[in-house]
Amino acid sequence: MIRVLLADDQSLVRAGFRALLDAQPDIEVAGEAADGEEAVRAIRELRPDVVLMDIRMPALDGLAATRRVTGDEGLRDVKVVMLTTFELDEYVFEAIRSGASGFLVKDTEPDELLRAVRAVVAGDALLSPGVTRRLIAEFAARSKEPAAGALSRLTEREREVMALVGIGLSNEEIARRLVVSPLTAKTHVSRTMVKLGARDRAQLVVLAYESGLVRPGWLG
Repeated sequence: MIRVLLADDQSLVRAGFRALLDAQPDIEVAGEAADGEEAVRAIRELRPDVVLMDIRMPALDGLAATRRVTGDEGLRDVKVVMLTTFELDEYVFEAIRSGASGFLVKDTEPDELLRAVRAVVAGDALLSPGVTRRLIAEFAARSKEPAAGALSRLTEREREVMALVGIGLSNEEIARRLVVSPLTAKTHVSRTMVKLGARDRAQLVVLAYESGLVRPGWLG
């Protein structure tokens, strides 16, 4: 059973998400929070699998709350998905860079929300080749600490795989591009994440841009 925590200051938003999620046989809402401080406390107490975190909340905003969660080694298995009203919210990149597993706009389709929750639990990030790639490309230049040195830990094939992850390709798409099995592609991605200390696929994308392995607008 996938356990989800809802963190949003709008009760109607939480109620809508709860109704959708609780109706699924494999998902349950473990708790709710109306601000960032409450969210962090609830996460530490309930240890949900996924947190749907509004980026703008009173007391402590979603960005600061996410940093607290992802910076706590004891909460390493908790996946944070940021909720935003705007596709190109300037804070979303910083949230992903801080360890969030991706983001969703609040008016996303119900099926997409369910897919997202299941995807992050499976170890995938919300990295479609559309909005997320554009966002990361736009804000990657703000990085203050280039990670180019980290690439020396990777094999040539792992760097190739990392670049393809960086442009938003799934394991299946990477497998087709490299003419290998999806399992082999997944193994390469996992090894690359371990070597770079990436929390998940989203951070791998950020590192691909920050290291210069992928440039904004590059399509492989």
